[in-house]
Amino acid sequence: MKNDIKEVQAYIHAHGMPFKGKLLMVASSPAISQQTGWPIGFWAAELTHPLHVFQEAGYQVELASTEGGKIEMDPYSDPTDPSGYSAHDVISLGYLQLDGFKQMLANTMAIADVDATEYDAIFLVGGQGPMYTFRGNPVLEELFVGFYESGKPSAAVCHSTTLLLEAKKADGNLLVNNKTWTGFANAEEEFADKAVGQKIQPYWIEEEARKLKDTTFKVAAPFSAYAIADGNLITGQQQNSGAAAAQLVVEHLNS
Repeated sequence: MKNDIKEVQAYIHAHGMPFKGKLLMVASSPAISQQTGWPIGFWAAELTHPLHVFQEAGYQVELASTEGGKIEMDPYSDPTDPSGYSAHDVISLGYLQLDGFKQMLANTMAIADVDATEYDAIFLVGGQGPMYTFRGNPVLEELFVGFYESGKPSAAVCHSTTLLLEAKKADGNLLVNNKTWTGFANAEEEFADKAVGQKIQPYWIEEEARKLKDTTFKVAAPFSAYAIADGNLITGQQQNSGAAAAQLVVEHLNS
């Protein structure tokens, strides 16, 4: 059967919707990059922009992390960072003014303690941390595949799509077999490396994905909002694609 594939590069969201259900977002616990020595974690916009879409659509969101407890955003993603790199991100800036959001970041549950039956969908937040904390994480793989095989929307954006390089279904095949998906592009990695003057990531997701058989990895123009829904697998290319991916999750739930 031919897969039902949709692609979007823009989004709209509903306003004032009644409560519709509960969604799970998963972010990386704090880590240290073995490439740069930087403290790393999640990318702010990849949490806040989807969170805004979900809340506007009437969904309650709970946040988990790989280890539980307090999580930290990648410094360059913080709109208040002296670098000014994300100073334009007014959605993240707005959330950072809310005590409830600060408490959410300070008190995440561990993925090992998640009861998947309580949630209607899962959304993996990207950032630099997932390159070390998501790939090869059997607990997260089992959790994500469980959502997917239950028919629930299962989404990943940016570097969190590294999980899909190895995550396998119950039949032993890769989850992405015969799927079309996206993630952080080689061109975007190259841009980032040149900007800081060194290699940032231990490997590139697009480069690794293209080594896989029986799967289709697609990217759009660098840093454009781009997301793909192939059945209930939903992926977004990078930090500017979180809202587009979240909208696809909402559309799937509404259907």
